[in-house]
Amino acid sequence: YEMAFSFLRKRVELIKKSKKNELIWILEHPLTFTSGIRSKKNEILDKKIKIIKTNRGGKITLHNPGQKIVYFALNLNNRKKDIKNLIKQIELSIINFLKLYKIKSKADKQNIGIWVKNKKIASIGIRVSNWVAYHGFSININNDLSPYKKIIPCGLDNTKITSIKLESKVQVLNVENKLRDIFLENLKNI
Repeated sequence: YEMAFSFLRKRVELIKKSKKNELIWILEHPLTFTSGIRSKKNEILDKKIKIIKTNRGGKITLHNPGQKIVYFALNLNNRKKDIKNLIKQIELSIINFLKLYKIKSKADKQNIGIWVKNKKIASIGIRVSNWVAYHGFSININNDLSPYKKIIPCGLDNTKITSIKLESKVQVLNVENKLRDIFLENLKNI
């Protein structure tokens, strides 16, 4: 995680200086707990776990194998300088991706992320610096959800987390390509 975060930060600085192009990067992390700028110590239930502090928005969450992370570094100076629209396009990308698996989902203005019924399936955490938006979003595909019991994820009840594996009978194939294509299409609206 720390290597990926370091790479992302360096890329953001180069984009700010117009030395590199925008970036979209899809990957998985080993089991990693991270905290955003709004996290609180009481959201860590298991005091033995290591938490990596980040500068993204949001609270405490986890990443682990089977969860897809979509990192990006987008230069909003060359697009619409509209953070609400960026978040809306991220939400639409995730919702459209989940439709491929026959999953009906929705965004929630009170609790940022994408929800299936009353359970969270995707998280969004971004930061904007000099109109370069970065960090990204994660979607639970077929990951082990039990480590969520060690935290209060995103400030929410840790039993209210789900995955594509739990919500759909459709086989999950070519995730990266499908996710990338949908996100790139929605980026045209930014």
